[in-house]
Amino acid sequence: MKLTLKTVLFTSIATIGAFFAVVYSSCNRDKCKTIVCANNGVCNGGSCVCPSGYEGTNCEKVTRNKFLGNWTVFEKGSITLAAQYPISIEATTEVYDVTIKNFYNYFKTPIKATVVGDSLFIPNQQYEGKVLHGVGYIYSNVTYGQFGAIEMRYQIIDTATLKVNDFGFSEAKTFSDPSRWNK
Repeated sequence: MKLTLKTVLFTSIATIGAFFAVVYSSCNRDKCKTIVCANNGVCNGGSCVCPSGYEGTNCEKVTRNKFLGNWTVFEKGSITLAAQYPISIEATTEVYDVTIKNFYNYFKTPIKATVVGDSLFIPNQQYEGKVLHGVGYIYSNVTYGQFGAIEMRYQIIDTATLKVNDFGFSEAKTFSDPSRWNK
């Protein structure tokens, strides 16, 4: 009788323990079970981790799209007078790359650039007798709204004269201001 009571008591405790384990694990459901991440994004802890070139809650937005379109440039270089002119930023076949047309109000060849998050990177490249490179940041403001302005810092180096026209890239050295691009 004593052995049977121990067996019943042990079986009861084990059953209750198993019941609570099932209830506990069912309350802690997989946070990624109902999350669908687009564009090869991966769910981690209930949030999507997006691959390069995509953003948004479910990786549904192409990052570069906020840069695309027509912009009006306002700038004054370290060796040039104030200027205002139009440019356009267009998509390429790579999801994180763009081209900039009419850059510096000079280049006939579209300039290559890469978008990473809210930044626009112009790698070192040479066209039409000039070397250029720079970096810009897109932001929102009251006048132009969400993603309606870019602060661009870049340099143009003339390969014949080696003169550098700086647009805020070496701001402390040249006392120049960044180029402002507005939608």
